[in-house]
Amino acid sequence: MKILLVKLSSLGDVVHALPVVQDIRAALPNAQIDWVVEKSFAPVLALCPALHRVIPCEIRRWRKSPFAAPTRQQWNAFKADLRQTPYDAVIDLQGLTKSALVARLARLAPGGQRYALANQTDGSGYEAPTRWLADVAIRIEPRTPAVQRSRELAAQALGYSFAPHPDFGLKVPPAPTPEAVAAGPAWPQIAFIHGTSRADKEWPLVHWIELGRRLNAAGFQIALPHGNAKELAVSQTLAAALNAGAPARAVVWPLLALDALTHRLARCAGVIGVDSGVSHIAVALDLPHVQLYNFDTAWRTGPDSGGRQVSVFAQPAPGVEAVWRAWLACSAAGAVSAGAGGVNGAGVPTDKA
Repeated sequence: MKILLVKLSSLGDVVHALPVVQDIRAALPNAQIDWVVEKSFAPVLALCPALHRVIPCEIRRWRKSPFAAPTRQQWNAFKADLRQTPYDAVIDLQGLTKSALVARLARLAPGGQRYALANQTDGSGYEAPTRWLADVAIRIEPRTPAVQRSRELAAQALGYSFAPHPDFGLKVPPAPTPEAVAAGPAWPQIAFIHGTSRADKEWPLVHWIELGRRLNAAGFQIALPHGNAKELAVSQTLAAALNAGAPARAVVWPLLALDALTHRLARCAGVIGVDSGVSHIAVALDLPHVQLYNFDTAWRTGPDSGGRQVSVFAQPAPGVEAVWRAWLACSAAGAVSAGAGGVNGAGVPTDKA
């Protein structure tokens, strides 16, 4: 059976849909699964070995100049790539006009069908053409978390049941060798994911600094990724504040492609981050993780992995003490380690063997 998934963007939404691949693989071991996604997010899908083919597009860029010659050429090339394979099932996991059109362009095998959402779920985007252009529209209970929504849609479309706990299926390199550990950070690293596309999701800078100092005192180094110039400036400000008393308390990572960033996150002892795509990658990697919410939307997009990963919500923003207690709880719930060292139940590094 050949199946095409359509989930174009954004990064967090793409990550939330990843368990669908593992669900299908468990139910239909011989299925060929392809996925259409925005080119900028394709590196994350490349880390999912259960996918047969990732088909990149650049609809976000193309619609800025739809009549330009390069756009027309690239669009035609994308359509040819998309239509290489006749599919038994095309599943629009996104529910937007652009995803519905991509699903409609895909070629069906004899007897194949296109599936899509029949309704909007709470807090999610939805546009009516998604059900008009599908052969089968499937209704999902409105108050359904983002990960669950995609899993239920695919399961109903293909007629299978799935395990309660989602498996995101990301494959990262094995743990570094002892030599690499010796050459790497002296302390286990906690990544601070402070960057987000929405300013109202940000956490106050003074809170990051205070939390970083607590983690430094507990023996952790703070890792500071960034994805653009604004985030780099925040990372540099945080590093300067944390390194004022002693060097190496915090380190600013270089600008990394999504696959390289995922690899590096996988080697961290844990992550504390706002509601953002990179923070959701940390969830997919099953890292000890505290996710910060200024809005009561954690039920929809927050982690659902028991005590190892937790969400903290408060308005106007969670306080440092609440986040610190959440970190202690999630680090105690899972084995937090870096290299040859580890942490005890209080989230404090143990001696290396």
